[in-house]
Amino acid sequence: MGAGHPAQAHCRRGVRAVLEGLPPGSLALAAVSGGTDSLALAGALAAEGAPHDVTVGAIIVDHGLQPDSAETALLAAQQCGDLLLAPVAIVQAVVAASGDGLEAAAREARYSALAETAAAMGEEHPAHVVLLGHTRDDQAEQVLLGLARGSGARSLAGMPALVVREGTPFVRPLLHLPRDTTEQACAAWGLVPWEDPMNSDRAYARVRVRQALAMLEDDLGPGLGEALARSADLLRDDADLLDDLAEAAVPDDDPAGVPVGVLADLAPALRSRVWRRLLLRAGSPAGAVTAAHVAACDGLVTDWHGQGPLHVPGNLRVGRADGRVRITPRPRFTVFATIPKDGQGKEGAS
Repeated sequence: MGAGHPAQAHCRRGVRAVLEGLPPGSLALAAVSGGTDSLALAGALAAEGAPHDVTVGAIIVDHGLQPDSAETALLAAQQCGDLLLAPVAIVQAVVAASGDGLEAAAREARYSALAETAAAMGEEHPAHVVLLGHTRDDQAEQVLLGLARGSGARSLAGMPALVVREGTPFVRPLLHLPRDTTEQACAAWGLVPWEDPMNSDRAYARVRVRQALAMLEDDLGPGLGEALARSADLLRDDADLLDDLAEAAVPDDDPAGVPVGVLADLAPALRSRVWRRLLLRAGSPAGAVTAAHVAACDGLVTDWHGQGPLHVPGNLRVGRADGRVRITPRPRFTVFATIPKDGQGKEGAS
């Protein structure tokens, strides 16, 4: 398979950097939806597998969210087969209802299906990895979406090039390339992308952000997406450092609670991250802890005026007493006193 077009070479170079870090005989799998980015990724992976002694294949996840999803998955698998990728698997993802919305639920189901399938397929290999086709445009949209939501540095840091989920490494080798490059690479390889109708449905926030980014580039000039992606890289370095410092600063688990002075001595940017870790350690779900929860907890240290305990996700309450802050489970029943006819009080519970 040739790489005559510069776009093919760019895609191959990104994939090559991943494969060069794998031991011989490893398994590298492209997560393929059939769209432009994932097909360009599949083409690059197919071209780079043999030179690096790596088995290269693909996983196509069928979410079952559209009437023709099975046919779309089959067409994607056929194109992967034409590229001589093997093994190629089509897997079903069960998208459970979630308070975070359909996109988030589909993403979680997709990652779980990819991780489970890759682990099973990689049992006979010294290592396995899943490659994702996100581009620089996706990164810019992610940053803009974080700005619109008023998120912190971690969210504005965008998508990392490497993340491990359920024991499976996920790598984004095209994250530095614009979407134009993947479109040109697909054309050069003779691949026919599928157009997801959800990508034009303004009911989804990401679609609105994509359209807004295009309008902003029209008004502010080209290069905005690249600038947002570059900002994400810089913010990620800052966020990583702060997270490392916060991890080292988290007090040991003490039933008596955390001394207020220990928290008060921390810099605000560090203390907010320590608060988040304390809440997660106590049992708050990661996706449910918001900046508002953290700020309210921080008020127990920085704006203490005798306020009562706070209720936070995970059925927990956070209170301050005797110079300490404690995170405890909220009681599921109320103890009260009853006075029977004989006049002797006894405790009861509701």
